[in-house]
Amino acid sequence: MDERALQIAEAELEARFAGRIRATPARSDPRPQGSGPPNRHGMPRLPPHQLERQGWPVLDLGIVPRIPAAELRLTVDGAVARPLSLSRADLLALPGAAAEVDFHCVTGWSRLDLRVGGVRLSTVAALAGPRPEATHLLLHGHDGYTTNLSLEEALKEDVLLVLTAGDAPLPVEHGGPLRLLAPELWGYKSAKWLARVEVTTRNVKGYWEKNGYSDGAHPWRNDREARGE
Repeated sequence: MDERALQIAEAELEARFAGRIRATPARSDPRPQGSGPPNRHGMPRLPPHQLERQGWPVLDLGIVPRIPAAELRLTVDGAVARPLSLSRADLLALPGAAAEVDFHCVTGWSRLDLRVGGVRLSTVAALAGPRPEATHLLLHGHDGYTTNLSLEEALKEDVLLVLTAGDAPLPVEHGGPLRLLAPELWGYKSAKWLARVEVTTRNVKGYWEKNGYSDGAHPWRNDREARGE
């Protein structure tokens, strides 16, 4: 797919989900909880019960995969028209994206204004072409970790497949060579050491969603624990 065709496909995909994106809690909540000046989308800078951290703490399942950047391979499959297997070079050849984002961990800390770069998840999704019946993604890490995202959350413009942090390649302890970052949700939705994006036709819960954490994961509603989901 050439660049112009990809731009059109991405715009069409985002338009298809535009109403649902606007209706997500981080974009529509009339009474968001938290403190501080408004963030990039009008939510309070810090969600409730969060403390700002200057560093970037490391949390994982006790497994730290070490994948050489040259061996990076991202699979995109499931309910798509065009299954993909992308190398680092393939990702770098796509339209790039850089952003300052905030990262909110459900354990109570927030890292603000984190500079990251990579590719929008929506760009890769458009390249694969989710089928009309597709509703969610299930993200798979090389460490066996899984987490889920609705497509309306996944297709937001600030959801990135991250290759760099600051001016350097993404460190392995933070999920390098490739991780997802979905800054409008709790950090457990931002899978590290990303290996596969599975497009699904129903909501399939991941590791923490099956183990007591909220499926919605909306920081500004203090949505931390599962409540009969």
